[in-house]
Amino acid sequence: MTDERLKALAKMREPFADHQINVLPKPYSKDAPKEFCRICNSRHGMPAAHLDYVGHAALTDRLLEVDPEWSWEPFALDDSGLPLFDRNGGLWIRLTVCGVTRLGYGDMGGKNGANAVKEAIGDALRNAGMRFGAALDLWHKGDLHDAQESNEREPEPAAPPPPTVDVEALLEQMAGAEDLGALRKLWDGNRGALGERHDEVAAFVRARRTQLEQPEQQTLDA
Repeated sequence: MTDERLKALAKMREPFADHQINVLPKPYSKDAPKEFCRICNSRHGMPAAHLDYVGHAALTDRLLEVDPEWSWEPFALDDSGLPLFDRNGGLWIRLTVCGVTRLGYGDMGGKNGANAVKEAIGDALRNAGMRFGAALDLWHKGDLHDAQESNEREPEPAAPPPPTVDVEALLEQMAGAEDLGALRKLWDGNRGALGERHDEVAAFVRARRTQLEQPEQQTLDA
Protein backbone atom coordinates (compact mmCIF):
# COMPACT_ATOMS: atom_id res chain seq x y z
CA MET A 1 0.00 0.00 0.00
CA THR A 2 1.37 3.41 -0.98
CA ASP A 3 2.24 6.10 1.57
CA GLU A 4 -0.41 8.36 0.02
CA ARG A 5 -3.12 5.76 0.57
CA LEU A 6 -1.94 5.12 4.13
CA LYS A 7 -2.11 8.83 4.90
CA ALA A 8 -5.63 9.03 3.45
CA LEU A 9 -6.81 6.07 5.51
CA ALA A 10 -5.25 7.59 8.63
CA LYS A 11 -7.70 10.50 8.26
CA MET A 12 -10.54 8.07 8.99
CA ARG A 13 -9.29 7.89 12.59
CA GLU A 14 -9.22 11.64 13.19
CA PRO A 15 -11.66 12.73 15.93
CA PHE A 16 -14.95 14.26 14.84
CA ALA A 17 -15.73 17.84 15.80
CA ASP A 18 -18.12 18.32 18.70
CA HIS A 19 -20.86 19.70 16.44
CA GLN A 20 -20.75 16.47 14.39
CA ILE A 21 -21.46 14.30 17.43
CA ASN A 22 -25.06 13.53 18.35
CA VAL A 23 -26.54 12.21 21.57
CA LEU A 24 -28.77 9.12 21.68
CA PRO A 25 -30.85 8.53 24.85
CA LYS A 26 -31.08 4.95 26.11
CA PRO A 27 -33.70 4.60 28.87
CA TYR A 28 -32.80 2.05 31.53
CA SER A 29 -36.28 0.55 31.28
CA LYS A 30 -38.74 0.18 28.40
CA ASP A 31 -41.56 1.19 30.72
CA ALA A 32 -39.77 4.21 32.18
CA PRO A 33 -42.01 7.31 32.44
CA LYS A 34 -41.32 9.95 29.81
CA GLU A 35 -39.94 13.26 30.99
CA PHE A 36 -38.23 16.23 29.37
CA CYS A 37 -34.47 15.70 29.31
CA ARG A 38 -32.15 18.71 29.51
CA ILE A 39 -29.23 16.72 28.11
CA CYS A 40 -30.75 16.00 24.69
CA ASN A 41 -33.68 18.46 24.86
CA SER A 42 -36.30 15.80 24.11
CA ARG A 43 -38.89 13.69 25.93
CA HIS A 44 -38.02 10.07 26.57
CA GLY A 45 -38.05 7.44 29.29
CA MET A 46 -36.18 8.53 32.40
CA PRO A 47 -33.73 7.84 33.87
CA ALA A 48 -31.57 7.12 30.84
CA ALA A 49 -28.00 6.86 29.68
CA HIS A 50 -26.86 9.03 26.76
CA LEU A 51 -24.56 7.67 24.08
CA ASP A 52 -22.47 9.81 21.76
CA TYR A 53 -22.59 8.82 18.10
CA VAL A 54 -21.75 10.17 14.64
CA GLY A 55 -24.66 10.40 12.23
CA HIS A 56 -24.91 9.25 8.62
CA ALA A 57 -24.23 12.73 7.18
CA ALA A 58 -21.07 13.33 9.24
CA LEU A 59 -19.69 9.89 8.35
CA THR A 60 -20.46 10.43 4.65
CA ASP A 61 -18.63 13.77 4.80
CA ARG A 62 -15.58 12.03 6.30
CA LEU A 63 -15.66 9.29 3.64
CA LEU A 64 -15.84 11.86 0.84
CA GLU A 65 -12.95 13.77 2.38
CA VAL A 66 -10.80 10.65 2.57
CA ASP A 67 -11.81 9.05 -0.73
CA PRO A 68 -14.24 10.75 -3.16
CA GLU A 69 -14.66 7.38 -4.89
CA TRP A 70 -15.61 5.37 -1.80
CA SER A 71 -18.42 2.87 -2.24
CA TRP A 72 -20.49 0.26 -0.46
CA GLU A 73 -22.40 -2.79 -1.64
CA PRO A 74 -24.67 -5.35 0.04
CA PHE A 75 -23.50 -8.92 0.51
CA ALA A 76 -26.46 -10.22 -1.49
CA LEU A 77 -29.44 -9.05 -3.58
CA ASP A 78 -33.02 -10.30 -3.51
CA ASP A 79 -35.08 -11.34 -6.52
CA SER A 80 -35.85 -7.68 -7.28
CA GLY A 81 -32.18 -6.74 -7.33
CA LEU A 82 -32.40 -4.89 -4.02
CA PRO A 83 -30.18 -5.41 -0.92
CA LEU A 84 -31.08 -8.64 0.82
CA PHE A 85 -31.77 -8.45 4.58
CA ASP A 86 -31.18 -11.43 6.86
CA ARG A 87 -33.78 -13.15 9.05
CA ASN A 88 -33.13 -10.63 11.83
CA GLY A 89 -33.82 -7.67 9.58
CA GLY A 90 -30.10 -6.86 9.40
CA LEU A 91 -27.98 -5.89 6.43
CA TRP A 92 -24.40 -7.05 5.74
CA ILE A 93 -22.36 -4.71 3.55
CA ARG A 94 -18.89 -4.25 2.11
CA LEU A 95 -17.44 -0.75 2.51
CA THR A 96 -14.52 0.16 0.23
CA VAL A 97 -12.30 3.14 1.03
CA CYS A 98 -9.03 3.87 -0.81
CA GLY A 99 -9.17 0.40 -2.35
CA VAL A 100 -9.54 -1.35 1.03
CA THR A 101 -12.75 -3.31 1.70
CA ARG A 102 -14.09 -4.10 5.16
CA LEU A 103 -17.36 -5.54 6.42
CA GLY A 104 -20.20 -3.93 8.31
CA TYR A 105 -23.60 -4.87 9.70
CA GLY A 106 -26.61 -2.71 10.42
CA ASP A 107 -30.14 -3.19 11.69
CA MET A 108 -33.39 -1.26 11.46
CA GLY A 109 -33.41 0.08 15.00
CA GLY A 110 -37.04 -0.97 15.50
CA LYS A 111 -38.31 1.21 12.63
CA ASN A 112 -40.67 0.22 9.82
CA GLY A 113 -41.08 0.93 6.13
CA ALA A 114 -38.69 3.07 4.09
CA ASN A 115 -37.22 4.65 7.24
CA ALA A 116 -36.21 1.17 8.40
CA VAL A 117 -34.19 0.60 5.22
CA LYS A 118 -32.41 3.94 5.58
CA GLU A 119 -31.73 3.24 9.25
CA ALA A 120 -30.19 -0.15 8.44
CA ILE A 121 -27.96 1.30 5.69
CA GLY A 122 -26.76 4.15 7.90
CA ASP A 123 -26.12 1.78 10.80
CA ALA A 124 -24.19 -0.61 8.55
CA LEU A 125 -22.04 2.23 7.20
CA ARG A 126 -21.23 3.44 10.72
CA ASN A 127 -20.37 -0.12 11.75
CA ALA A 128 -18.15 -0.66 8.72
CA GLY A 129 -16.62 2.81 9.13
CA MET A 130 -15.63 1.84 12.66
CA ARG A 131 -13.51 -0.94 11.11
CA PHE A 132 -11.52 1.86 9.48
CA GLY A 133 -11.27 3.71 12.80
CA ALA A 134 -14.07 6.26 12.23
CA ALA A 135 -15.44 7.46 15.59
CA LEU A 136 -13.66 4.57 17.30
CA ASP A 137 -13.29 6.63 20.47
CA LEU A 138 -17.08 6.93 20.69
CA TRP A 139 -17.62 3.20 20.30
CA HIS A 140 -15.21 2.49 23.15
CA LYS A 141 -15.90 4.13 26.50
CA GLY A 142 -12.44 4.65 27.97
CA ASP A 143 -8.85 4.98 26.75
CA LEU A 144 -8.02 2.43 24.08
CA HIS A 145 -4.30 2.69 24.76
CA ASP A 146 -4.24 2.72 28.56
CA ALA A 147 -3.23 -0.93 28.93
CA GLN A 148 -0.42 -0.68 26.38
CA GLU A 149 0.96 2.55 27.80
CA SER A 150 0.88 1.26 31.38
CA ASN A 151 3.25 -1.54 30.36
CA GLU A 152 5.72 0.95 28.87
CA ARG A 153 6.03 3.49 31.69
CA GLU A 154 6.01 3.73 35.45
CA PRO A 155 2.61 4.45 36.98
CA GLU A 156 2.11 8.08 37.86
CA PRO A 157 1.02 9.09 41.36
CA ALA A 158 -2.71 9.54 41.70
CA ALA A 159 -3.81 13.13 41.24
CA PRO A 160 -5.91 14.74 43.96
CA PRO A 161 -9.64 14.73 43.18
CA PRO A 162 -10.71 17.88 41.33
CA PRO A 163 -13.00 20.37 43.03
CA THR A 164 -16.68 19.74 42.44
CA VAL A 165 -19.40 22.10 41.23
CA ASP A 166 -23.16 22.16 41.62
CA VAL A 167 -23.96 20.43 38.32
CA GLU A 168 -27.71 21.06 38.51
CA ALA A 169 -27.16 24.79 39.00
CA LEU A 170 -24.60 24.80 36.19
CA LEU A 171 -27.06 23.11 33.81
CA GLU A 172 -29.66 25.75 34.63
CA GLN A 173 -27.14 28.50 33.86
CA MET A 174 -26.20 26.85 30.58
CA ALA A 175 -29.86 26.43 29.62
CA GLY A 176 -30.30 30.17 30.14
CA ALA A 177 -27.16 31.21 28.21
CA GLU A 178 -28.21 33.66 25.51
CA ASP A 179 -25.23 33.25 23.18
CA LEU A 180 -22.34 30.93 22.38
CA GLY A 181 -19.85 33.14 24.21
CA ALA A 182 -21.70 32.85 27.50
CA LEU A 183 -22.12 29.11 27.05
CA ARG A 184 -18.43 28.64 26.25
CA LYS A 185 -17.41 30.67 29.32
CA LEU A 186 -19.52 28.47 31.59
CA TRP A 187 -18.14 25.30 30.00
CA ASP A 188 -14.47 26.33 30.04
CA GLY A 189 -14.72 27.56 33.62
CA ASN A 190 -16.24 24.40 35.06
CA ARG A 191 -15.44 21.36 32.92
CA GLY A 192 -12.33 20.50 34.92
CA ALA A 193 -14.39 20.06 38.09
CA LEU A 194 -17.28 17.94 36.80
CA GLY A 195 -15.83 14.57 37.75
CA GLU A 196 -18.06 11.64 36.83
CA ARG A 197 -20.70 13.94 35.31
CA HIS A 198 -18.33 15.42 32.72
CA ASP A 199 -19.79 13.42 29.80
CA GLU A 200 -23.35 14.28 30.82
CA VAL A 201 -22.67 18.02 30.88
CA ALA A 202 -20.61 17.83 27.65
CA ALA A 203 -23.60 16.25 25.88
CA PHE A 204 -25.85 19.03 27.18
CA VAL A 205 -23.38 21.69 25.95
CA ARG A 206 -23.38 20.17 22.45
CA ALA A 207 -27.18 20.14 22.33
CA ARG A 208 -27.43 23.70 23.67
CA ARG A 209 -24.80 24.93 21.21
CA THR A 210 -26.79 23.47 18.33
CA GLN A 211 -29.82 25.43 19.53
CA LEU A 212 -27.88 28.68 19.73
CA GLU A 213 -26.31 28.17 16.31
CA GLN A 214 -29.69 27.85 14.61
CA PRO A 215 -30.87 31.22 13.31
CA GLU A 216 -33.94 32.48 15.09
CA GLN A 217 -37.07 32.56 12.98
CA GLN A 218 -38.11 36.08 12.16
CA THR A 219 -41.82 36.94 12.47
CA LEU A 220 -42.95 39.43 9.84
CA ASP A 221 -45.85 41.78 10.56
CA ALA A 222 -48.75 41.23 8.22
